Amino acid sequence: MINELLNKQTKLSVIGLGYVGLPIALEFAKKISVVGFDIKADRVEMMKNNVDPSNELPSEAFNGCDILFTANPEDLKQATFHIVAVPTPIDSHNLPDLTPLLAATRTVGKILKKGDYVVYESTVYPGATEEDCLPILEDLSGLKCGVDFKIGFSPERINPGDKEHTLTSIVKVVSGCDAESLEVVAKVYEMVVKAGVHRASTIKVAEAAKIIENTQRDVNIALMNELSIIFNRMGINTYEVLEAAGTKWNFLRFFPGLVGGHCIGVDPYYLTYKAKEFRYHAQIINSGRFVNDSMGFYVAKQTVKKLIAAGKNISTSRVLVMGITFKEDVSDLRNSRVADVVSELKSYGINTDVVDPHADTVELKHEYGFGLTPNAPSGKYDAIIVAVNHKQYLQLDESYFKNMLTDKGLVVDVKGIYRNKIKELTYWSL
Repeated sequence: MINELLNKQTKLSVIGLGYVGLPIALEFAKKISVVGFDIKADRVEMMKNNVDPSNELPSEAFNGCDILFTANPEDLKQATFHIVAVPTPIDSHNLPDLTPLLAATRTVGKILKKGDYVVYESTVYPGATEEDCLPILEDLSGLKCGVDFKIGFSPERINPGDKEHTLTSIVKVVSGCDAESLEVVAKVYEMVVKAGVHRASTIKVAEAAKIIENTQRDVNIALMNELSIIFNRMGINTYEVLEAAGTKWNFLRFFPGLVGGHCIGVDPYYLTYKAKEFRYHAQIINSGRFVNDSMGFYVAKQTVKKLIAAGKNISTSRVLVMGITFKEDVSDLRNSRVADVVSELKSYGINTDVVDPHADTVELKHEYGFGLTPNAPSGKYDAIIVAVNHKQYLQLDESYFKNMLTDKGLVVDVKGIYRNKIKELTYWSL
């Protein structure tokens, strides 16, 4: 398998060319022949023109790559090593939605042949690869796993917007259905991952390792958010408390904030879902999720309280929300908790404008039912909420906000980036 890939006698395929799949496909395509498959033909055409639809990679990233971009599943037959990297979201009830994953599995199952490998990168609960995906592969192909083909799991660790921790520089966890597949999967990834690989003992161990990475962060951020609520009632600045506590060598550096996106805000629900199958209610994880999912509404309510305290008429108040993506310096809007801030403000009848240098207004309208303010903010606002610390916002000073605020205007700094910079205006942060 390894020699045939390196000699370009066969190909590697990547199914799903989003923020995870495309970087993987391009990195492999620098060394071997790759088939990049996505169900959205318009995205495929963009990539054929060296454009990343996720706005993560520059056009130069496509240079020198031996890759076929396609929306035709028949082209996957050219490959013998298949990597599935499709989204694994949650539904409106916070339950795992395996629809994209199972659809991708059916696509692979229809073209699977003897000797092929299928490796999943999509974040799932322990057991999903072998219990949910494998039966589909065997049923549609008529082949037997371990005899005719092999499977593995290697969780993605790509961090959107992070130019330092990339595919090649992060240790890759790999696993296989047996000892032979483990070595093959490890050696394939070692072609591109300079940081090396970690061989997990089983597929379930690799699945569990991935899901607790984000669950751990979620629970720790939830603690910071809860502390922020407590300290706010005490009249204490949370960031000053964390700065003081952080002088101890073993204090963990987490901060309060809005927890959205397709990883930290989603993955814990996969684990709590699977835990119920084993008759266990994950109390700490679920409590953390409740706290973090509530923070957008909390920020909005605090803003309204302070507007009322300043003598503002809520029905005629104007609020500007700066930043709507789920994190800084990315265009991804999925599961953005800033949308909760906006919807809560609007529920009070407040005229709310939204701006973001990275977001697409059409996508925003599709996801949440409202768009960006079409023109640059005009007139005066009663409050400005800086919800995402995009680099475009980091250097703003108090005079900038003064020019945009009414008398007794309010600056709400969700991430605390203007702490100690706002001296005269009313200021509040988590």
